[in-house]
Amino acid sequence: MKGKTILVTGGCGFIGSNFIYHVLSARPTWRILNFDALTYSGNLVNFKELSSESASRHTFVHGDIRYGNVVDQLFADHEVDGIIHFAAESHVDRSILGPEAFVDTNVVGTFRILDASLRHWQRRGKPKDFRFVHVSTDEVYGSLGSEGFFREETPYDPSSPYSASKAASDHFVKAYFRTYGLPTIVTNCSNNYGPYQFPEKLIPLIILNILEAKALPIYGDGKNIRDWLYVIDHCNALVKVLEDGKPGESYNIGGEAERENIQVVHLLCDLLDARLRREGRGPSRRLIQFVMDRPGHDRRYAIDAGKLRSELGWSPKHSFEAGLELTVDWYLAHPNWIASVQSGEYRRWIDLNYESRDRNDLATS
Repeated sequence: MKGKTILVTGGCGFIGSNFIYHVLSARPTWRILNFDALTYSGNLVNFKELSSESASRHTFVHGDIRYGNVVDQLFADHEVDGIIHFAAESHVDRSILGPEAFVDTNVVGTFRILDASLRHWQRRGKPKDFRFVHVSTDEVYGSLGSEGFFREETPYDPSSPYSASKAASDHFVKAYFRTYGLPTIVTNCSNNYGPYQFPEKLIPLIILNILEAKALPIYGDGKNIRDWLYVIDHCNALVKVLEDGKPGESYNIGGEAERENIQVVHLLCDLLDARLRREGRGPSRRLIQFVMDRPGHDRRYAIDAGKLRSELGWSPKHSFEAGLELTVDWYLAHPNWIASVQSGEYRRWIDLNYESRDRNDLATS
């Protein structure tokens, strides 16, 4: 895909920002068209550290995928050779409190960008190297027991409005391949972590609360298990899928790093106590507070990424512990970025989601 223009929807969000940095460095002939609505979790400040050369290949367009006329104008103004579709509402807790926004963005928005992409692809003579890569989640598969892994053929069984909306969008993407021949690919990834992640998610929330010596809220008994994927490993996988993935296929992307939530929090406490040279025995661990579990909380996720490994030669390069250290060090080195996202919206969300929860009668080890 030498010299191509790649449209990145939701490019100012967490994974989108990391993907753009990664691609502009790893693929020096590619150009990036960054299309983002700049909602609460999208931030143009994320690109302040782009080099001048990389910035010359990065074009930002402010727009919302929910509006067909805006999306149509985007394709009228720009020649696009491939699409990475990140744009989505992505937080389970927000979907429980306000599911309609997830239908609007994740289902309707995906339909809009698919439909416009189809017309664009047809106008250009259906180029064989065009790809539409839809970035989805392992949460569409539902909850695993103590054994087994999600594979590409695992039946969908979403538990939350968020995962239901992503499942619906996955089906639309696959239908556009089967019905119209649009060369689409679906990826389903495990829990990402790394720089630029909005602090409603577990790892950045815990980091910021430790820095401010605030309570560390943990749902239920803290033993829910997730497979953690360092965001740059995810970006590497997406580049491989964009370049070499087979249209009509799905690829699972996982970090091979299953951890209980409470284990993740303990690691963060110990890492930050060491970095901040806090004295005493486990000072940050004493901030842990178990709170009422959220409805429909899946117990365990685990990804089998064997298809991606065998067909495209990808594997994660970062262990969980190494990726977590890189993440902690990035947040410690970027206090201005932290201040920029700790807005009224963030504070309102924390108050709404956590402050009203009753504390469980569980030990705060």
